[in-house]
Amino acid sequence: MKPKSAIRNIMISSVPIIMNVRLKRYPVLLFFLLLILNSCNAPNSEKELRIITYNIWNGFTEVPEQKRLWIGWLNEMKPDVVALQELNKYSEHKLKEDAIQWGHKYTALLKLDGFPTGITSRFPIEDIQRTLEGFHHGLLRVRIQGIYFYVIHLHPSNFKMRMKEADLILEDVKTLPENSNVVLAGDFNALSIADSIYYIGGNLGEFFYERDQTKEENNLNKGSLDYEVINKILKHGFIDTEVAGRLNDYQFTGSFPTALKKPGEHGDNRRLDYVFVSPSLNQYISSSKIIYSDITIKLSDHLPVLVEIQR
Repeated sequence: MKPKSAIRNIMISSVPIIMNVRLKRYPVLLFFLLLILNSCNAPNSEKELRIITYNIWNGFTEVPEQKRLWIGWLNEMKPDVVALQELNKYSEHKLKEDAIQWGHKYTALLKLDGFPTGITSRFPIEDIQRTLEGFHHGLLRVRIQGIYFYVIHLHPSNFKMRMKEADLILEDVKTLPENSNVVLAGDFNALSIADSIYYIGGNLGEFFYERDQTKEENNLNKGSLDYEVINKILKHGFIDTEVAGRLNDYQFTGSFPTALKKPGEHGDNRRLDYVFVSPSLNQYISSSKIIYSDITIKLSDHLPVLVEIQR
């Protein structure tokens, strides 16, 4: 089967030939041709779901010149659902205004102060639940196309707090109808044991030790890098889509930090941003990757994650 892009090119390149035919003799052919061409530019079908999660550093308040590039990039990516973290200084109206520019009519914002999370969608957003108690930033849960989406931003500097937040998320998942389709997407501020081999010989241990000593943080778990937060999610049956999609020629791509210039030291490249899915969705994941490009490395201090679901 030819790739979709190749099929599209063939169809478009064939237009002049077909258009030279005496159209009055082939009105039905012309009608179907126009339908095909229109479908090439149509949004993704309801059987395909493109999901992006993105931590946009401080809501572009520190780098406002990057926001135009970010909106243009999102428009080109044509996502169906976008989970966002650090929507600082955003209102519901502001999020709606932005989302319209990448083709999304529906939005939900967690809160107005601090570091809000939010979500935008091409499809209606239902069953919106906002939880602040017990969370450093809060938790947003919605339902889109029959899938429960949790937009996540865990504590940035305390693994014990992240463990408690993960427990609260998993407890909430248990309240959903049996065999629900669930997506956990966002900035977990936590490391995965699947990436531990890529951290050997790096400076993350020293980096977090220094922060724990000088800033009274709690990043290390008994003096070592902590992997228990992500382990807890995995033990509950969720699938790390990026790991599940790794091939033999895989090359590690962390999601933080990027080339964006910001004050302070930030440690070695590491993966903090994830999309987990429930087992019921795993068989439908066609692609999952961290998007590293000349554009994304300068938009925010995090890289986005893209997951595609074929249902």
